[in-house]
Amino acid sequence: MEAHGEFLRAELGDRELAVAIKKDYRQAPLDEATRALLDYSVKLTLHAHTCSEQDLEQLRAQGFSDEDIVDAAALIGMMNYLNRIADALGIALNEEYRGIEQSQVGGGGKN
Repeated sequence: MEAHGEFLRAELGDRELAVAIKKDYRQAPLDEATRALLDYSVKLTLHAHTCSEQDLEQLRAQGFSDEDIVDAAALIGMMNYLNRIADALGIALNEEYRGIEQSQVGGGGKN
């Protein structure tokens, strides 16, 4: 989880926002679409068997396309898998992640 927090910090370019999201995203200053996607992420992570068409409709209502939703579900599932493997094997954060900068993260963060 710590590695993800460091990647989030680098992607956002905002340490305070990353800390707020990591502490409790529901209280962090996020737009509705981001919060909806994070709600879906939590549900998919903790209660995947309860996900329904209604969840997809809520994401669509926030402007997410079906392709966006498929991408999100795939990434959420992959990260859940990788986290479980890391936890099961006791894999710790690589120290090099602590200093990662926004320019080193592949994604669409602020430039």
